[in-house]
Amino acid sequence: MEHTVTIATTGAGILPSYVRGSWWTPSHDPAAGSAAAAEVRDASTGEVVTRVSADGLDLGAVLDYARTEGQSSLGALTFHQRAVLLKQFAVALTERKEELYDLSQRSGSTVRDSFSDIDGGIGVLFTYSSKGRRELPNSRVYVDGPPEPLSKDGTFLGRHIFTRLPGVAVQINAFNFPMWGSLEKFAPAFLAGVPTVVKPATPTAYIAEAWVRILVDSGLLPDGSLQLVSGGVPDLFDHLGLGDLVGFTGSASTAEKLRSRASAGVRFTSETDSINASVLGPDATEGTPEFDAYVKQLLVEMTTKAGQKCTAIRRAIVPSASVPAVIEALRTAVADRVVIGDPHAAGVTMGPVVSLDQRDDVLRQVAALQAAGGRIVVGSTDAPEVVRADGTRGEAPEGAFIAPILVAFDAATTPAVHEIEAFGPVSSIVGYDTLSEAADLVDLGGGSLVTSVATNDPDVATELMTRIAAFNGRVLFLSRANARTSTGHGAPVPHLVHGGPGRAGGGEELGGIRAVLHHMQRTAVQGSPEMLTALTGVWHEGAPSRRDRHPFRKSLAELALGDQIASASREVSLDDIEMFAHFTGDTFYAHMDEAAASANPFFPGRVAHGYLLVSWAAGLFVDPEPGPVLANYGLENLRFVTPVSPGDSIRVTLTAKQITPRETDEYGEVRWDAVIRNQNDETVATYDVLTLVEKEYVSV
Repeated sequence: MEHTVTIATTGAGILPSYVRGSWWTPSHDPAAGSAAAAEVRDASTGEVVTRVSADGLDLGAVLDYARTEGQSSLGALTFHQRAVLLKQFAVALTERKEELYDLSQRSGSTVRDSFSDIDGGIGVLFTYSSKGRRELPNSRVYVDGPPEPLSKDGTFLGRHIFTRLPGVAVQINAFNFPMWGSLEKFAPAFLAGVPTVVKPATPTAYIAEAWVRILVDSGLLPDGSLQLVSGGVPDLFDHLGLGDLVGFTGSASTAEKLRSRASAGVRFTSETDSINASVLGPDATEGTPEFDAYVKQLLVEMTTKAGQKCTAIRRAIVPSASVPAVIEALRTAVADRVVIGDPHAAGVTMGPVVSLDQRDDVLRQVAALQAAGGRIVVGSTDAPEVVRADGTRGEAPEGAFIAPILVAFDAATTPAVHEIEAFGPVSSIVGYDTLSEAADLVDLGGGSLVTSVATNDPDVATELMTRIAAFNGRVLFLSRANARTSTGHGAPVPHLVHGGPGRAGGGEELGGIRAVLHHMQRTAVQGSPEMLTALTGVWHEGAPSRRDRHPFRKSLAELALGDQIASASREVSLDDIEMFAHFTGDTFYAHMDEAAASANPFFPGRVAHGYLLVSWAAGLFVDPEPGPVLANYGLENLRFVTPVSPGDSIRVTLTAKQITPRETDEYGEVRWDAVIRNQNDETVATYDVLTLVEKEYVSV
């Protein structure tokens, strides 16, 4: 079968890099120079796909371009403007993702494999675009936590803020996820305003080049925000310093070597190989939904990407009595559902590993497991019969094919089980007798990205969680309630942290806004309310305010921080309290029973409902006529401070606290600082009122 996908190369067949705003390749054929280009071959056929080299590239100039042009272009944008661009990037990639699927097949990926990489990467962009617009302000500074009063009179305050790092985010990626692995690092860096340099792994660098080219062709990338180095980076760390970041995905040994080369000012995080576990609960016996879900998940994790996933299940930890049943169920599932072959062929469900070298390495690790006492109970190390691209069946020695392999150990604590990772379709299975033993076995992995537990017993889940959480970055509990909706053991999601302690690298990628803040510096700032208002874009009590027109008559174009209304007073009577109680049904004794209320240490006697006071406050500050205020969509941070008794009066001060225009709408969000006080000027309640306000308003 002839492949029709065109991979961008130079006349010398070298895969280009995208640096300093243009495509670049070595000025000579590295095969004839000081550094030979690495050949990349089709994982199924052995056909040469491309050659990879960055020989002669000035990495110092690449990083300087990011720190200057990239920092300048991204720094001119707010969080929301960057978030909108992330969505546009996702749309551009979606429109051309079939090209990426075609390329991905050459690396051995089936359609299912490509979905997790390509659609998964696009999904990260969409998610961070959404979270950026919902959870970050439309500004360049992120405020962390409430203000801290540092003086009795309120003239000196402290606050924590995040500002973007001034350097470049360098990502060194693994071969197994050339798109998702890059985009899950790129998206939060871009949203933070930090430019990225991508260094993909050589075996799948042509897929990384393709998605970068799509974004370049879209014309959407701010100058210097994204660069791609297709090839080696031998002197990279010589050019990194304070304000730069490195995100590495790969082997633990390589991570440690690179970490040792990073200067003290470089933020280095790693996501490395880990011996992830999956525990079958003692209640999940054969015939239960949890048992079936466990076996199905084990099969998926062994065969997706041909087991080439840092999150794949490497250790199946099963009640001793259930070990034979799990082995037999997996053997049957492999026979029924797994078709090995070239991903171009119809019906293939598992492709090869990425290269012949990778295949040989996997087989070496299987041999090491066998030498340590392991027995192959599912599969074989023999070359499997495969489906070729033309649909015929037979051996394909030029392809990097391996059958799914399960290795059983009689001694569950055998060190090799918990130390050796065969990075392919290989898992080990061991038995346990008590939950304490199961937890000990999980922890022997030395720190993992993920452990899953199949159980429908909350007590089992709770006991295991208390024992294994500290050894894992993520723990998935699989039960009949979520078996159909779970994203699965091996699928990180952008909303939650991806990483793990110990052997897993100690890093935390993704995790929603946490990942954005990783690319920023948290700084404690101190000053007057007026100064902190200017620095943060959030009004602080004590800063200047303005009372001219009613602020509800102002559009976003007119409204300013500190615009304020101070209401008249309203007296609260006992009749008001009783009417509210009977009207709402809230007849709590503190409002209706004088003796019981007086016995309560928090009340002087019968008191007004807090929600009555909030409702009255709205009536005191609202302007009822049509205007730029479109809707009230919530209250936040409501606190009742001082009780209000019959005969007391209340008044409210409402101040524009934070103004957030929406980039894609004709309105924005305004957060108002609301303070209710009594006749003695004591604070009764504080809260934030959230409204939607038009950017421009023309009265009708």
